[in-house]
Amino acid sequence: REEGGGLEGADVQINIEDLPEGTSLRDFIETDMVRREVKRRFAQFLKTFTDESGRSVYKDLIRRMCDANKQSLEVSYMHLSQAQPVFGIWVADAPGAILEVLDDSAMEVVSQLYPHYHEIHQDVYIRITDLPIVDKLRDIRQVHLNALLKVSGVVTRRTNVFPQLKLVKWDCSKCGYTLGPFAQKNVGDESKPKSCPECQSHGPFTINQEETVYRNYQKMTIQETPGTVPAGRLPRYKDVILVGDLIDCARPGEQVEVTGIYTNNLDTSLNVKNGFPVFATVIEANHVSKKEDLYSPFRLTDDDVQKIKDLSKDPKILDKVIESIAPSIFGHKEIKTAIALSMFGGQSKDVGGKHRIRGDINVLLLGDPGTAKSQFLKYVEKSTPRAVFTTGKGASAVGLTASVRLDPMTREWTLEGGALVLADTGICLIDEFDKMSDQDRTSIHEAMEQQSISISKAGIVCTLQARCAVMAAANPKGGRYNPTLHLHENVDLTEPILSRFDVLRVVRDTVDPIEDEKLARFVVGSHAASHPDLVG
Repeated sequence: REEGGGLEGADVQINIEDLPEGTSLRDFIETDMVRREVKRRFAQFLKTFTDESGRSVYKDLIRRMCDANKQSLEVSYMHLSQAQPVFGIWVADAPGAILEVLDDSAMEVVSQLYPHYHEIHQDVYIRITDLPIVDKLRDIRQVHLNALLKVSGVVTRRTNVFPQLKLVKWDCSKCGYTLGPFAQKNVGDESKPKSCPECQSHGPFTINQEETVYRNYQKMTIQETPGTVPAGRLPRYKDVILVGDLIDCARPGEQVEVTGIYTNNLDTSLNVKNGFPVFATVIEANHVSKKEDLYSPFRLTDDDVQKIKDLSKDPKILDKVIESIAPSIFGHKEIKTAIALSMFGGQSKDVGGKHRIRGDINVLLLGDPGTAKSQFLKYVEKSTPRAVFTTGKGASAVGLTASVRLDPMTREWTLEGGALVLADTGICLIDEFDKMSDQDRTSIHEAMEQQSISISKAGIVCTLQARCAVMAAANPKGGRYNPTLHLHENVDLTEPILSRFDVLRVVRDTVDPIEDEKLARFVVGSHAASHPDLVG
């Protein structure tokens, strides 16, 4: 049966739960019988796994992936370990061997459902999500080597995209015979042949550029999130390898969660320094999720889309949205309306492809101290998928727009985006707007109206996108708003900057005993309801 089994051998079910003694898990997975059984079980899992409502989860995800012409199929670790517990153990302990088999099985399932999909993409990658344990960068140790882990951090640097060898073919320089293909699995390995089978010579061999298969390769560095670093310690960082369709999945400054294989390769520079074998460790990424991906449309189910459509037909939807904005702040319905308009935004227009009219709505809150202006901005920062918060005194012109600096690794001039660039397709929040210097404030004129930032520094001439709404809070001259004076006389802002705000709202702290009593009752009730020691 083994010799002539062919496809019949694939139907033979074997027990893969019992690992033979003296055999490593990796070697056990790489045997033909086990590979066939893993492929069969995983294909059955993709076709038959359903949620509580009886909906086929992964058939729907495969359909969405193929509709978008993508290569990544996200599989929940909880679903996998629930349906096939042995897969849950193997994916955590020997991810390098098992994920390769799962990728092949997923490609077979996709080819059955969509027979011509291989003409678009040759491979489909399984991305493991919802790994239950998140490790800190400073807690990674030797026990994590060659295992699957999930870490979180902030992207500080990323390289350009390079072609990496995937399947290498070599030409013998003496007889011209082509050897290969040789699979290039690990980053540091060189799969060079020892001798030519045609002329028996030992080289030299050169890479066949035309027949060699390449893949995209990029390296990025993640650093511990500033809030998680222990007091008095420096933040740790780790290099992450991105290959295939994971490249450019995150930009510097974004907070990400990386699920990947913690692996090592020999670093000769470290050995020269330390005098004994030391290995440099990297994380080969399997899945990268950003903080705002929780709200991405790709994750919306059909039920979510239907609920959104039903809400759009509600005649009182505007009041419901306004009431749901900053419910812990009393009153200020006009400010909440302005915030709702800015968060939802308008529709940008592109007139004939030559003239673009922005759709984002800029809001300026101007008023007395103690009227919850900063709290409104903090609420928007917490509830918007992409928001960047800064203050007037803590932001400079280059910090808001873009800066050019010398990269310490490549010794090249690189461009780093500021707050307005990082908030692209989001909201940039600026508190204490009146405290900014005039020179810094003029740097955002172009960004607020044209929604782009032009740079001409150190030989770099380019234009960056800054398609974001600006929400600013400012105090009047002298601290309090004087109703007897005009708006321009109350605020220390120039006419050009005021004209770029679409909504200007003056907040006054007026004395009204009835309203003050309502406010006091609301504040006391809010404090009492939120008290940690409240019982019942």
